[in-house]
Amino acid sequence: MTEPFFTALERGYGSSLAGFLRQRWLAAVVLLAALAGIGYGMRALPRELSPLEDRGRIWVRATGPEGAGFDYMSAFMDDLAIAVADKVPESPMMMTQVPGSGGAPGAQGVVNSGFIRVFLADKEERTRTQQQIADTLQPLARQFAGARVNVTQDASIGERRAGVSGVQFVIQAADLDVLREKLPGFLEEVRKSPVFSFVDSDLKFNKPELRLSINRDKAQTLGVSALDIAQTLQATLSGQRFGYFILSGKQYEVIGQTTRDFRARPGDLGNLSVRAATGELVRLDNLVTVEERSAPPELYRYNRYAAATVSGTLATGRTMGEGIAVFRAAAPLTLDERCTTTLSGAARDFVESSSSLGWVFALALVLIYLVLAAQFESFRAPFVILFTVPLAVAGAVGALWWFGQTLNIFSQIGLIMLIGLVTKNGILIVEFANQRLEACGGDARRAAQEAAVARLRPILMTSLATILGIVPIALALGAGAESRVSMGIAVIGGLAIGTALAIYVIPAVYVMCSPRSAPKRETPVHPEALAAAELAK
Repeated sequence: MTEPFFTALERGYGSSLAGFLRQRWLAAVVLLAALAGIGYGMRALPRELSPLEDRGRIWVRATGPEGAGFDYMSAFMDDLAIAVADKVPESPMMMTQVPGSGGAPGAQGVVNSGFIRVFLADKEERTRTQQQIADTLQPLARQFAGARVNVTQDASIGERRAGVSGVQFVIQAADLDVLREKLPGFLEEVRKSPVFSFVDSDLKFNKPELRLSINRDKAQTLGVSALDIAQTLQATLSGQRFGYFILSGKQYEVIGQTTRDFRARPGDLGNLSVRAATGELVRLDNLVTVEERSAPPELYRYNRYAAATVSGTLATGRTMGEGIAVFRAAAPLTLDERCTTTLSGAARDFVESSSSLGWVFALALVLIYLVLAAQFESFRAPFVILFTVPLAVAGAVGALWWFGQTLNIFSQIGLIMLIGLVTKNGILIVEFANQRLEACGGDARRAAQEAAVARLRPILMTSLATILGIVPIALALGAGAESRVSMGIAVIGGLAIGTALAIYVIPAVYVMCSPRSAPKRETPVHPEALAAAELAK
């Protein structure tokens, strides 16, 4: 029942191909258009390392003002957790932690942070996606002004620690004072961009501290050493563990520290007493002067330089490539020659993978060319066959743009796959054309036309079979399919459009690259005649 259809298809294709071969200069136009489309599409497509997968986890991280204590952050995170639970009924369980970096409550630099880890029900059991739920939590950043709230999701590839997401941009300088001067302006410039929903730096200069200066002359007169003063401060303020005691079968720690009423204000330091050499108690404010200052809670190094890592959480619909462009555009506006910049984390992986794509693509082309050259024992035939590659890549880039996909590591894998998948169309045509060339008396045009018509069915069969095999990937079925859908769309678009163009362009390129033959009267090619010729052979 299908034979009449395929016979009519071959007749129509043979007639249209004959007309195309008479105007075979159009093949050069198609190839140039494909190359132009690839160049434009590569610049227009959004770029990222990998799409976000629905892993069923969302992080709500909060950073309080410097100097905020454990009790403040604990109360704040409890209120925030109640609001999150109201907005996310799909969450069967949440975990809240203070401080957010996993340190002890008294650890410097982390006590003013906390996070909520929101676990979602399985994807099949909820009506909203992870991204939609994260979008509903974004307004919490404005509702809770007591701390900076940031909503993030686990990256599909790369570092997945809590609070590490988006784009990390490192600013380095030989002197910490340079960062103190330039970092605020850089942050202000970047926060103007709508690409980011949240921007923050790990290096801050607003942690309050008290600096004590000892009047050494007076201390020496009273017989008080600097060690005595340091030990007094440590015993009363540090919360040092001195030992253990057991009561009712349970072990408890012995912590040395004054109560909160006597250590909550800077002036409370003056009320402490230190024992002089005479045995008398001397108030500390008689021996020291207290200066209130601000300083970084932690100092960071990168490549042996003082460094600050600026992290930007991407807004919905924005990609890593856009985020990197914003950082790189802000650097020359706010930094000077004393500062150097680099990327870190997933952003660095993204740039490295993007830069290596061209080399991998070129090496794949060279490998295919060498294999085909050995197979055909010719340098011309592989050259003709490889003209299928730009046609397929142009189709893949167009499909990615049409369906709103990004250029990521998975779609790049799809582009590399196309090199092997589409060259088989050129192999089918060129191989049979070489066989028919002698039978056609050296008439390359007739040989190419007969070969293309004879190999139309195998080309369509193999291309359609491959496309149907890739459809489940393109439909994003199954867990983690968000990362694979772009690869499926790239392969399907490249095969469909590449095949449609290759069955016209490859015969034309074959004719143009073949030695010129004597002009012959064009004879219509019929599938029945080709079948009889093959049987006779």
